[in-house]
Amino acid sequence: MRRTSVNPWTYPEGMDQGVLIEGHRRLLFVSGQCSVSATGESLHPGDMSAQTATALDNVATVLRGAGMSLADVVRMNTYVTDIDAFFAEAGEMMAQRLGVFDVRPPGVCAEVTRLGRPELLVELEAFAAS
Repeated sequence: MRRTSVNPWTYPEGMDQGVLIEGHRRLLFVSGQCSVSATGESLHPGDMSAQTATALDNVATVLRGAGMSLADVVRMNTYVTDIDAFFAEAGEMMAQRLGVFDVRPPGVCAEVTRLGRPELLVELEAFAAS
């Protein structure tokens, strides 16, 4: 699979504006992952950074289930209940974790009124190709 970044301009948030994927054989659409345990228990109430890390861990777990990794992510949408807190407390950590795989996925970062449970602060939706 070939991955080509398409950046007619750049933003400080550290994401590619587009990613051209060629020669792939498989696509995986990962539903929104939050800070929950394998049994569905909400984790880290009130902690944006810990919730983001756990949500990203859960994305990685789903990817592994398909024989993929964070290196295969081609798009990620991020939904948060407080966008200022996300960028202050978790955005850089998430960019660094993805950066280890040289992944700067295009996507959406949006503030929403609430997620599926009132204690959840972040939800990550990913698309992967290999």
